[in-house]
Amino acid sequence: MASISPIELAREIRDACLAGRRPEASWVRLLVEQAAAPDPETAEHASQALFRDVVEALADRFEPELCVRYAEFFAQALTHILPELDEHALIERYQRLRQRRPYNPGRPAPERIYVLSRVTLGADIAISSVILDGLKRRFPNADLYFAGPRKNWELFARDRRILHLPVEYSRNGTLRDRVLAGWRLREQFSDPRCLVVDPDSRITQLGLLPICDEDRYFFFETRGYAPESSASLTQLTQYWMAETFGVVDAVPYLAPEEDGAEQARGMVTVSFGVGENPAKAMGTEFEARLLAALVERGLHVLVDLGASPSDRHRAEQAIAASGVDRRHITTWEGSFAPFAARIARSRLYVGYDSAGSHAAAASRVPLVVIFRGHVCERMYQRWQPTGSGPRRVIRVEDEPWQVVLGRTLSYAEEFLTRH
Repeated sequence: MASISPIELAREIRDACLAGRRPEASWVRLLVEQAAAPDPETAEHASQALFRDVVEALADRFEPELCVRYAEFFAQALTHILPELDEHALIERYQRLRQRRPYNPGRPAPERIYVLSRVTLGADIAISSVILDGLKRRFPNADLYFAGPRKNWELFARDRRILHLPVEYSRNGTLRDRVLAGWRLREQFSDPRCLVVDPDSRITQLGLLPICDEDRYFFFETRGYAPESSASLTQLTQYWMAETFGVVDAVPYLAPEEDGAEQARGMVTVSFGVGENPAKAMGTEFEARLLAALVERGLHVLVDLGASPSDRHRAEQAIAASGVDRRHITTWEGSFAPFAARIARSRLYVGYDSAGSHAAAASRVPLVVIFRGHVCERMYQRWQPTGSGPRRVIRVEDEPWQVVLGRTLSYAEEFLTRH
């Protein structure tokens, strides 16, 4: 057993869960021990396998039964890091919290409300922004905090109602680092005059980590909510806000600082970012031909270089391969929020399923999204960018890149002609 790699262990656990079986306890124990190992290299390697190949693989299916399997699995990880917790009590608490529970209007009005970040930028636009929008109206006198990384809070920095509670959570951190990032918030959330709203946040390990009293904690289990529905995550969040807080008109929104954003007016914004999922990308030739066609039409293109070295390399490779005059292409390098502000000023957005598409949808900017690399039908349905503006989503299975490019340019031309 000791010779099995963390990746092999993680995939055995994942496959057992997907098959409806409980994974072998010895597999779980060994993977957790490796992810919590004192040796940093061992812990980092095993933690990446644990989160990528088990936690995220189960979450991406959006199946209620897999939410239970996840809770049973990860409760063991939590009690290994925090032995003062009880595994069975964690699972029982989770089962209670995932039940739908309307806010009691007869209780004293909260003085502070904390909305936990989803950590990923696209999810904070598609989900967290809807919650913030609804809570601003439902509780006009409460101090409303966004609890999460600064780069995510910057999406709302211009909205003076949204205060910031910094939470450092690394998606590349070890199991111990990630668990303790949420556990440290207990004192902050101990005041009986505050509420905590958790939209399936990584900070609480998808609602499993007890960070405050249950009666002040409102958990939106996005992975298992309304499994009969084909609605997007944004639409499901709107349903949940109506059901839980009685707010029927909450919408996704952005309020980043706008310094320099006006320069993007009339441009086409493009992002080839794939959010650490290379299966989303169509390849350099597709990306280069897309840029060339947009420039040939007389457009100026603003290209995001992305958040990772691999995204940057792909973007630069596409620009170089396009052969276009660089005077017609501007690149964006830096924080995502200022780029989102530029998306909001642009004439059209084109990109893969990523934060940029959700920013365009929330800003009502015409967008064309190339959706590839989804593991199941429900993942495709849930991550649809949703807003009141025009959009086209191109679902890619095994079509040649030339076919996808033709559809992309056809939709782009439709929007450019109309808008």
